[in-house]
This record gives sequence, structure tokens and C-alpha cells, in this order.
Amino acid sequence: METKPTEISSSKMFGGFNKRFKHFSPTLGCSMTFHIYFPHPHSPSHKFPVLYWLSGLTCTDENFITKSGAQRAASTEGVALIAPDTSPRGLNVEGEADSWDFGVGAGFYLNATQEKWKNWRMYDYVVKELPNLVKENFPQLDTSRASISGHSMGGHGALTIYLKNLDKYKSVSAFAPIVNPTNCPWGQKAFTNYLGGNKADWEEYDATSLVAKFHDVSATILIDQGEDDKFLPDQLLPHKFKEACRAANVPLLLRLQPGYDHSYYFIATFIDDHIRHHAQALNLL
Repeated sequence: METKPTEISSSKMFGGFNKRFKHFSPTLGCSMTFHIYFPHPHSPSHKFPVLYWLSGLTCTDENFITKSGAQRAASTEGVALIAPDTSPRGLNVEGEADSWDFGVGAGFYLNATQEKWKNWRMYDYVVKELPNLVKENFPQLDTSRASISGHSMGGHGALTIYLKNLDKYKSVSAFAPIVNPTNCPWGQKAFTNYLGGNKADWEEYDATSLVAKFHDVSATILIDQGEDDKFLPDQLLPHKFKEACRAANVPLLLRLQPGYDHSYYFIATFIDDHIRHHAQALNLL
């Protein structure tokens, strides 16, 4: 199987290029796609730092690239954007597409421990396989300077991955993240199926729990949350994360944005702030 990425599309944007790639993932046991936005090169020897973007439930690697408008600020600041898919696809596990919030398009950026879902190893894919793949195949990118961001389920992924790998990422930000999945219906459904019934295992993928364990955070965590987000009261629970950060003395900037919902209109409105937040941490500003 071809593990080396093959380019399947390319579109110029703000002087750089959105490129989509396909490769076989040994971690997940299936073919995967991902996008990279390469800013316009400053010089042949220039290497761009990278910002990984993790998308939410039902999304693919295309949503962020198509809808966020992040490329304008990424081009200006000189940051490459890397957007992976949200789950394995094409494995035909029984029940994988029965519901929109579990299975295909809903990998929750964890390593499943239950036999049926053993291929759902998006944590290892994002933290280990994808950075290695990028490092080996795209010399114009500097994977040693990396930050991570995401939306909803992807915000959960970004926060948990960052907190558990403070040596790998310079900064983190999130839009409407699921910050306390052990205490919300989305998280409880996914964790029960992927991880089994032991709640201690769940806490390994819960940002609110992890802040107490991995609190040596120097860069401020940036979170934007729309106040008119219908998922805010039952699923997202940002106040729980805010309390945990305060208790652990972790720097958090939680911005509640009046009138905004859970959509990409909300993301597109504030994405430039997030790109600049990461550019600063990546020593670009």
C-alpha cells in the first residue's frame, strides 16, 4: 500500500496553494485524505511553521479549507495550515454510519480500546503519523514549530492533544470546543463505545480533567464561544474548563461572542485572531 502522499487537487489562494493529498494510513488501516495550505514562499530555503486544524462532527478535511477563510491570514503571517479528516473511512465496520455523532466523521481524536473500533486511532494519527508524514514529504514545512486548533469535537481534540504534548505544540486555540466530554451526551456516547465503561479511561481525553494533570502551560489558551450556540448549555460546558484552568493556574482567554452560533460563519469571523495568536507563539510576530 502507498503510504507516501499523492496530490489529488491544487487551488491557488492568496498567493499560496490549497493542496489535497491521499495516502494509506498504517495507523488507521485505510486510505486517508488531508489538506495543506502552503503560503507563498518567501525564498526557496524558507520553511513555514504549521498549524494543525481538527474539524468537528460530520466534517471531512474539506470543511475548514473551503469555509473558514483562514488562508488570508495564514498567507500574511506565513503559517501553513494542515487539516486532516475526522475519522477512518471505508472500513465498513457494522454500525459505523448509523448516527452522525459517532463512528464515521466522529473519531473524537482518541485511541479506541474496544475491539470493534480498534482502527479508530485518530489520536496517534494526528500526534504521530501525520507529523512524520509531513516532515518526510514536505521539506518546505517546519514541523518542529507547530501549533494546534479546532472546532467543537476538533476543539476537544486540539485541547487534549496540546495538554498531553506540551513539548510538541507552541500554542492551542479552539472554537466552541467540547471541553468536558465525560459530562455531556456527545462525549458519553462516544467514550462508552470507543473506550468502554471505565470512567478513569475517559478522563484521559477530557480537557477539563487534563488541565489539573498537565498544567505547565505557558502560552495562553484561546477559546471563542458563540453565545447563541444551541449546543452551549448541554454539550460544550466552557465554564467547567474555565473553573479547571483557574484552579490549575493555567492562562485562558475565553471569549463569549454575543449572537454567534456553532457554524463556520462564526469561525470565519474570528479565525484571523486565532491565526495571529498562533503566529505569535510560533515566533513570527
